[in-house]
Order: sequence, then C-alpha cells, then structure tokens
Amino acid sequence: MRKVVISAPGGHERLTLVDTEAPRPAPGEVRIAVTAIGVNYADCVVRMGLYASAQEFVGWPITPGFEVAGVVDALGEGVTGLAVGAEVVAVTRFGGYASSLCVPAHRVFPVPPGLSLAEAAAVPAVYLTAWYALHALAHARKGETVLVHSAAGGVGGALCQFGRRAGCHVIGVVGGPHKVAAAAAAGADVVIDKSRTPLWPAVKAAAPAGLDVACDANGPETLRHSYRHLAAGGRLIVYGFHTMLPRTGGKPNLLKLALGFVRTPWFSPLALTNENRGVLGFNLSYMFHRAPLLIEGMAAISAGLAAGELRPPPITTYPFEQVAQAHRDLESGRTIGKLVLLT
Repeated sequence: MRKVVISAPGGHERLTLVDTEAPRPAPGEVRIAVTAIGVNYADCVVRMGLYASAQEFVGWPITPGFEVAGVVDALGEGVTGLAVGAEVVAVTRFGGYASSLCVPAHRVFPVPPGLSLAEAAAVPAVYLTAWYALHALAHARKGETVLVHSAAGGVGGALCQFGRRAGCHVIGVVGGPHKVAAAAAAGADVVIDKSRTPLWPAVKAAAPAGLDVACDANGPETLRHSYRHLAAGGRLIVYGFHTMLPRTGGKPNLLKLALGFVRTPWFSPLALTNENRGVLGFNLSYMFHRAPLLIEGMAAISAGLAAGELRPPPITTYPFEQVAQAHRDLESGRTIGKLVLLT
C-alpha cells in the first residue's frame, strides 16, 4: 500500500508518498481498499503543524486525511452489518491519505445511492461540518436569514444546501466572479462577490433586520463584523481561521499569525447577554468518538442526497502522486467545491 507521511511541519515538500505494508483490522475495525480521498483545508493546517488535535491525538510523523471512499476488503472481529466487497465511505481522524486503512466500524457508512466513490469521498467532512454548524449548534429554522462565508467552497456549499433545505434565506459570500454561479447553484438566494462589492453594506442591504445565523471560518478578517450584523437572538458559528494562513508557499507567516491573533475579537459574556447574541465554535475532529452524533449526521446527509434535497459538491480530481499540487490549489482560494485524490 501507499500513504502520505509528513515527518515534520512545513510546506508542500513535506508531503512524502511512501510504500508500506497494509494494516490488519483490530477487533471492531473495518479495512478499506481506498479509491478516493477527500482533501480538506484542515489537511493543509495539519501539514503546517497548526492543527491542535493532530498533535494531541497523533503527533509526528503524521498521515493527514479525514475522509475516504472505497471497498471493504477485511473485517475485524465482532464487526456486523458490513460485508467484504461493499462500497463504503468513512470518516477518519487523520490517516486518510492512504490506499488502505483500518477504521472503527462506527465511522464507516454505505456509499449514498447514485454517488460515485470520488463523489462520496467529497461528502463526509464538509457535510458533517455544515450539518453540525447549522442544525446541532445554530438550530436554524424556516424563515431565518443565514450568512455563509466562502459559499462556493466545500463547507460553504454544503451550508447553503442545508440552509435551503431548512427553508432559510441564505446569503452567500464569494471571493470572485467565477464562484457566483456555484454559490447560487448550492442554494444561496443572494450571492455577494466581495471582490466587486463592498461586503458589509451588501450584507446590510440583503438582511436589513440583521442575521439570524452567520457561519464564519475566516477568522479576524470577518468575525467582528459577522457578529455586529447579527439580529437579536442571532448566532455566530465559528469553525476556522483561514485568513490567518498562507495562500502561497505552504508555510505560515509567524508575524501574520501573531497579528491575526491580536485582531481576533473577544466576546464578553456580559455583552452577549445584553445584546442577546450567541457565539459558538467547534472542531469536528474532537467529535469522532461520538458514534451517535456521526450516525445521526450521516443519516441526515444520506437522506438529503437520496431525496435530491442535497447534492454532492462539484469535484476536481488529482492522482495520488499530485497531493502537493492539490494542497497548493486549495490554499490559493481559487478552487470551487471539493478536491479529491484518486489512488
């Protein structure tokens, strides 16, 4: 088998493809012959050495990757409900950049009907993130106004779809004209291209009564204003800090990180109470041990896909050997939808 190993934090050159023996499933595990691997921005952050849970759960060297799709080729003792030869999709807490891997059975699910393995690999991480943000945390309701930053990306597109499915009024923000159509297709009722239109006046015009939910993974560039544009009872959902990280070169700028930290707003409990607003943050990688949560989320996703109320994101595929190029492209901010590695 082949897998990507990162021996120490750094740039794209740290992504090393190595040959090794295939793992054997332990009791309760499923071994998957991997066909497709979803690429997430979190993988880039892992490579840079800035992903806290990666150091907490794994350390160096590390194989990144949160989601795969492929075929079951071995079952550990005690596994039921899955069969060798079945096409499956799985969520992994790191380790996904591999042609073969073992995963606890509660993180393995049938490929949703109608999806290819490449499409299936693009679904779990971003759709679980979007589902958890909008439903488990924000409890978005029909008629509420939801702001989605990076609405043409993987999580952003999924948030737009879940918002549309819930009957919300969705405002999507994108960073260039080539992304407008993708955000609209995902379900944004209003799409703001911030490269051509001043962002916050446009948000005010689209939501004059304020936002009920703002989903923000940008960090200090937008967090303060996302919060200020909430209506009474509004919720700000934070799940990333992308603007603090590099778009080229693959290595973090320590000065930029420090400035971003200083610029990141702090929210007073007294102000939150007086203004009747909420701020909630999360990192999905800390929740992979919660089997009922994963099962509930994946069931909602599969049901939405089966009903045609959700659709897989647009994907761009790369050969496994081009993993570094996939990271470069994702970090550039120019991509749409999800990137997928094919083994």
